[in-house]
Amino acid sequence: MKVLVVGNGGREHAIAWKLLQSKRVERVFCAPGNGGTASLSGAENIPYGVDDFAGMADFAHTNGIDLVVVGPEVPLALGITDYLQAQGLKVFGPVKAGAQIEASKAWAKALMQEAGIPTAKAAVFTDLSAAKSYIQSQGVPIVVKADGLAAGKGVIVAQTVAEAENALEMIFGGAFGSAGNFVVIEECLVGQEVSVLALTDGVTIVPLLPAQDHKRIGEGDTGENTGGMGAYAPAPIATDELMARVQTQVLEAAIAALRNRGIDYRGVLYAGLMVSPQGDFRVLEFNCRFGDPETQVLLPMLLTPLDELMLACVEQRLASMLPLQWQPGAAATVVLASGGYPGNYTKGKPISGIREAESLGVTVFHAGTKLASSQILTDGGRVLNVTATAPDFATALASAYAGIGKIAFEQMYFRRDIGHRVL
Repeated sequence: MKVLVVGNGGREHAIAWKLLQSKRVERVFCAPGNGGTASLSGAENIPYGVDDFAGMADFAHTNGIDLVVVGPEVPLALGITDYLQAQGLKVFGPVKAGAQIEASKAWAKALMQEAGIPTAKAAVFTDLSAAKSYIQSQGVPIVVKADGLAAGKGVIVAQTVAEAENALEMIFGGAFGSAGNFVVIEECLVGQEVSVLALTDGVTIVPLLPAQDHKRIGEGDTGENTGGMGAYAPAPIATDELMARVQTQVLEAAIAALRNRGIDYRGVLYAGLMVSPQGDFRVLEFNCRFGDPETQVLLPMLLTPLDELMLACVEQRLASMLPLQWQPGAAATVVLASGGYPGNYTKGKPISGIREAESLGVTVFHAGTKLASSQILTDGGRVLNVTATAPDFATALASAYAGIGKIAFEQMYFRRDIGHRVL
């Protein structure tokens, strides 16, 4: 098999790395890829942006691509799967109609309500004054969300009315472009977040191991939201009993509701849950793709060949692949970010020590990097994911941090408390 992976982040490096572990996969092309995929044996970067559908289609036909795997949400929301399928290509990732489950929080909320999926009480607004009146009537804390795609940064948990109103003014004022044409205001749920990523062929849906991300930039889960600063799996708070309820009340309910709307959803359906101290849960949001950095802890634990699972989803025969096989133990990843992230940061800083870190047994997935004249340089806000697997969480986390001790770049920032809940 030859596989084309669309995207340039840590998630896509992890997907390419995992695909190349399969005896069936001969070559992986990454569009556009990053410094990690450029350095990966058996992989090759190709110069197509994630929205260059025609260029990727031509490349796929010319090079005999057997499967296209779409990593990020933006091309899915723009309809890459529909376009490439119309060109006769096999694509892992939902069609544009299905990708609305992430591309519009208002659309997803309506689907959840229709399907009876447990979720937070919410209201949708297009008018600033009406939204402010609603916040004053509801009180705080309260959650203000840009409706559309905002790279994980369009959610503000407001502790005061002034903070909520500032968030509304920022979103309606264009901070997230057209993603802020609608605003969703939700009740603030309390508890621990859990990421449940599931594979589906539109009929069968099977969860991967539950994971826990660390969304805030600061230690102790403080500061601004980010795309994710670290993760671990399997998350112990997601007990077998809770996962059984998630299977029926969330995953199967969502796929049935999508089918009722005439949407044949194949790929990843990712439910972000809030689990209360009492063990109840509600869905915060859905995503239409693999999580980042959750993928970087899930794929190292997966023993079932990823290429076979993805093809089974595309060809609607996922049931034949069950049950999934997993390595025992735990996995953890810590994100190394550029100073200033999630705000302004600089690029082009040389990175040292990756090979020395990997000599300790960790895997370093590249997120925002590029390869220039055989030197790896920073090229994004989240730069690297240092990942370790071990028989237990304490060992996995200690290994990841030991690996970080070997890596350096100017203004490197990371949280030192990833996994604090599980420890």
